Amino acid sequence: MKLHNFNSGPSILPQPVLEAASRAILDFNGTGLSILEIGHRTAWFQEILNEAISSVKTLMQLGDDHEVLFLHGGATTQFMQVPMNLLDENAMAAYCDNGIWGNKAHKEAALFGKVQVVSDTSDRKHSYIQKDFAIPSDASYLHITTNNTVEGTQWHQFPQTAVPLVADMSSDIFCRPMDFNKFALIYAGAQKNMGAAGVNMTVIRKDVLGKVSRKIPAIMDYSKHIAAGSLMNTPPVFAVYVSMLTLRWILNEGGLPEMEKRNRAKADLFYNTLDSLQEVYQPVVAKEDRSWMNAIFFLQKPSLEESFLNLCKQEGMIGVKGYRTVGGVRISMYNALPLESVQTFCDLMRHFASKNG
Repeated sequence: MKLHNFNSGPSILPQPVLEAASRAILDFNGTGLSILEIGHRTAWFQEILNEAISSVKTLMQLGDDHEVLFLHGGATTQFMQVPMNLLDENAMAAYCDNGIWGNKAHKEAALFGKVQVVSDTSDRKHSYIQKDFAIPSDASYLHITTNNTVEGTQWHQFPQTAVPLVADMSSDIFCRPMDFNKFALIYAGAQKNMGAAGVNMTVIRKDVLGKVSRKIPAIMDYSKHIAAGSLMNTPPVFAVYVSMLTLRWILNEGGLPEMEKRNRAKADLFYNTLDSLQEVYQPVVAKEDRSWMNAIFFLQKPSLEESFLNLCKQEGMIGVKGYRTVGGVRISMYNALPLESVQTFCDLMRHFASKNG
């Protein structure tokens, strides 16, 4: 039976990436060494890192004013590292709370300075993105989560603001073209759209650094990581390698315009199916804010949820149960997920609806 991987993260990877990574575990590029064994200060790894950084800059169309880092700790560490580097003790940062991860981010930031939540969508269980809100002109930065993995919402247009814009793009990085230069800082855990778990990519516009008065521990200081070229301490070599392979795959497949074309097709197929079967399934996210990456819905009759999830399991649909605090059903449609998997899931939805409508 063919499996269809809808896991929200760690998530599906492109087959060519898996194959190349598998070969490298036994013999990296004919060296006789495993990728798990090579030194992080060797020319071999430097080539990997250089290609990964170059690929990010190419995909994002970034110039020399931005630096790309590959760091430990995933996106969660960035919840504290961002304010530690950008928010002075007597200053204020603006945050959008559009779900679990935005909520965690602003609570961490409050440990380092003042925080003003300028958008809070909890009044409707984070089922929409608020577009009309005031951004204080004296904010050190505005922080948003571009895609809400748990709640199934996504920013399709970004706030216009004169203050530096900071974004957690963990779950929709590289899913579409955008003006990445408008962001002062971007961070993303790799395990959704750009590799395996274990590394975090951070893109920083250098002019926002060096403006806080606090002493920053060396390992948390972006400037020191930039000076060390992401090699301040031993990086997660294998995770960086898989990210490099994934970025190479995106470029070889046609870059971000091709990713957008594929992702839009998958999202349209799924949401059109969902909307046509509302006698059985309950959409919960505002149409204009629906995520291309993480689609959530409920059964109109909660008593049917277990039966639906059991059918998914029987038919090889992996990772479709909703987040533990939300429930319902969630399918994640990251770059590497083929349209065929979404079509198969939609066929299952129709079949189940015909039996339970």
